[in-house]
Amino acid sequence: MSTIKDVAALAGVSFTTVSHVLNDTRPVSADARRRVLAAVEEIGYLPSAVARSLRKSETKIIGVLVPNVQNPFFAELVCGVEECCRLAGYSVFLCNSDNDPKRQQQYMRTLLEKRVDGLLLSSAGDDEALARIFKLASVPSVTVDRLVPGAKADRVSVDNQQGAYNAVKHLIDLGHRRIACISGPAEFEVARERIEGWRHALRDKGIEVDEALVVESDFSSPGGYEATRRLLRSQSPANSSNPVTGIFASNDMMAVGALRAAAELGLSLPQQLSIVGFDDIELSRYVFPALTTVGCGVRALGAEAGRVLIARIESPGAELKDVLLTPRLVVRESTAPPP
Repeated sequence: MSTIKDVAALAGVSFTTVSHVLNDTRPVSADARRRVLAAVEEIGYLPSAVARSLRKSETKIIGVLVPNVQNPFFAELVCGVEECCRLAGYSVFLCNSDNDPKRQQQYMRTLLEKRVDGLLLSSAGDDEALARIFKLASVPSVTVDRLVPGAKADRVSVDNQQGAYNAVKHLIDLGHRRIACISGPAEFEVARERIEGWRHALRDKGIEVDEALVVESDFSSPGGYEATRRLLRSQSPANSSNPVTGIFASNDMMAVGALRAAAELGLSLPQQLSIVGFDDIELSRYVFPALTTVGCGVRALGAEAGRVLIARIESPGAELKDVLLTPRLVVRESTAPPP
């Protein structure tokens, strides 16, 4: 592997001159700069990122830790973060905790040991353990959707209650009165906020909140599929004259599973059952029927999180931010007036 001294020898200059050219730290004559750059290209020299990070106390690397990179939501989120960071001159080191809090802790330690310039986290749980790790490090950090207790971190999130409220209000405005909620795990603040939005919309329209119509799932398509089958099969004959005609799924992945389950049970969509999701992932517009949902654009969410993190890196002493994005209703083919 070529070294900076090899470049200097080929260019006929000192290795300090090569360093000044590559790092733009001092003025160098045009002729010397031309010879150095030609030598770099000829021998394929690559400057040591490790040496530069030690010298400048920065790595230009952002650590991104997400619960499940196979989930389209997190894939789109990371794309938004990466694009924003790349344009600002940062590379992204992506870690997938696979919804395992212990693996999340291990990756957190690894990223901090690698001296990343900033950390962006979408938590997979075990906030107490995360808080202990955060206390050991002072790296600029941003959390997406969730605050980690005790962590000095900015947060970028979607207004979950308002988004859920808008989704359920859309169903009510269409004429639905018996509306179920496929919820995420109750341990997550996001899931609780979206259930509360469902309740709030029903109460505002004078509709009785039936907690039996809340079915907890896991934010996955298989989970939404199973939850919807349980919900629809559990409807007693006494409710045959007043069946569930609308479902609010707390994310688009569960809504996709719900579409499949309803179709397998012989329901015509949206004529007999309307389904609305949350997040507006790209996939939601390509399923059949195309999914009505609420969201602010997942890539936009990631880009905003990236901007907030870079601002924190550049101004570490600034007041912590809690950025709340407002979701919008996107009406597609999966909702219609009830029969």
